[in-house]
Amino acid sequence: MSTAARVPVTIDGRRLSVSNLDKILYPLAGFTKAQVIDYYVRVAPVMLPHIGDRGVTLRRWPDGVTAESFFEKRCPKHRPDWVATCRGPGDRGGPIHYCRLDSAAALAWSANLAALEIHAPMARCGDLDTPTMVVFDLDPGRPATIVECCRVALHIREVLESVGLAGWAKTSGSKGLQLYVPLNRPHSHDHAAGFALAVAQLLEKRLRNLVVSAMKRSLRAQKVFIDWSQNARFKTTIAPYSLRGLDRPTVSTPITWDEVSDGADGEPLTFTASEALDRLADFGDLFEPTLTLEQDLPAPSEPG
Repeated sequence: MSTAARVPVTIDGRRLSVSNLDKILYPLAGFTKAQVIDYYVRVAPVMLPHIGDRGVTLRRWPDGVTAESFFEKRCPKHRPDWVATCRGPGDRGGPIHYCRLDSAAALAWSANLAALEIHAPMARCGDLDTPTMVVFDLDPGRPATIVECCRVALHIREVLESVGLAGWAKTSGSKGLQLYVPLNRPHSHDHAAGFALAVAQLLEKRLRNLVVSAMKRSLRAQKVFIDWSQNARFKTTIAPYSLRGLDRPTVSTPITWDEVSDGADGEPLTFTASEALDRLADFGDLFEPTLTLEQDLPAPSEPG
């Protein structure tokens, strides 16, 4: 049977059909759609706890990463009836229903759509006004790199520890780094964003040649932008263990603080799909504590 034809498969008891399995989605790496689907099925046991109860946004590359991509918030109408949806903030037209990928089969279905990237909000379905975490999205302005992001991350960690908070780091899978501060107690998006902004402004004062907190792009050259605005109710961040639509099938990968320190000294922090799976076999889910650890943010005027 040609791999361009639709092929029925069963994953965790769910039947779906996949197609064009030999289509190369990452030309420079020779990475096919079949390999994308296989990656998401294999990573599902650790990825699903982080995204399965959230309405996600898909970024799709139907013709591979060297062609055009598009974001898809509204869950496609042609989805199987077992792919759940989640009412979310939507767009100017009002709330819409996002895909809720809560099974390995659902991840395989989205991968078959060439949805290489999965972006998740800070809040769960059913409680969109309560973020479960604060995110610091560190974006380097050229010629700054992830090395500078790691240096900034270590400073953020110091501020967090000064107010009794713990954070976890992951690569963006692209050029940056993200820090997650689990809350898992009632907080508002405004409180989360305000705290992130206060930390960013504090570090901007301390590290003027390294950190910028303003949104204006022209200010970011050679510095690390701490994007506090990712904590807004309608924003999403690349999900843990999501692939990225770059030249190679890199992954947004949780890392240890020792690795952040090594990264600040120039050690490479880029992981492909196969490397991310190897790390899971060796270390398990380094982001697992973010699912349950309960922490309280200080008052908005007390970042550190």
